[in-house]
Parts: sequence; C-alpha cells; structure tokens
Amino acid sequence: MDSLTDWWNDIPAPEQAAITHIQLKVDNGPESSGVRTQFLKRRVDFADHTGKIIQLLYFPPYHSKYNPIERCWGILEQHWNGTKLVDVCTLLEWAKSMTWKGLHPIVKLRRTVYQRGISLSKKVMRKLEARLERNPLLPKWDILIRPAR
Repeated sequence: MDSLTDWWNDIPAPEQAAITHIQLKVDNGPESSGVRTQFLKRRVDFADHTGKIIQLLYFPPYHSKYNPIERCWGILEQHWNGTKLVDVCTLLEWAKSMTWKGLHPIVKLRRTVYQRGISLSKKVMRKLEARLERNPLLPKWDILIRPAR
C-alpha cells in the first residue's frame, strides 16, 4: 500500500484529476485476500485519500501465468542470471538495471516493519464491508470501493 501511495503522490495534480478510477490487479495470495481486514481497510482509506474509485480484480487461484508481475519476476531472474546478490545495494542496482517491455522498474527499498496479527473488530469490519461493492457473479474476485462522499 505504501508503494501505491508513493505512486499516486508522484503523479502531477493535473494528471491525477484526469483519472476517474484505479484498477488494481491482485494476486490471490493470503496476504491480499478479499477478506483480509487490514488489506481492505487500507484500500478503502486509499480511495478516500485519492477521491477515486478503486476496483480490485483478483486473479483466480493457480493462474499466475496471467499475472504480469509473475512474468516480470521471470525476466528479473533471467537478468540476474546467477549473480550473487550479496547485499541490499547489489540487489537494488540489479533490479534497477533490468528492463521489461522496454521499461525500467521503479525500485525503492522499504525498511518498514509491519505488525502482524492485527485485525479489525467485527463491528468495524461490518462498516468497512458496507463500503465494498462485490460483483454478485464474482464476489471474491471483483470488488469496487467508492470514496466517501
């Protein structure tokens, strides 16, 4: 979420104004599940912060081949080609020097240590869930979040 916020804050205001909604393609891992309380809370907070509609679209389980980030990791592994990543600086410089589809990635080191095991109470989660518009055909895999008015 911190990287998404950084990305948003780096966009010039006129370009931000032209954006109507933000679509996030999310893997189906346990940390980003559509029932994870902190994950969903931070997305709702982001929608409120940006004033933009956020749509979470999940890849089906065991379909990582469709996830662009998985292809990116494969390219990165080929780029490293057995290089010994002996320290953080080496790792970051190698990651910055790769290209995927002609583009260099934005690479930032985060040293934030996030607390584990924090969840919202059922009462708070009910309020949060009321903000989520789950697609009736794919309620686990297509979630729309509108900013608070």
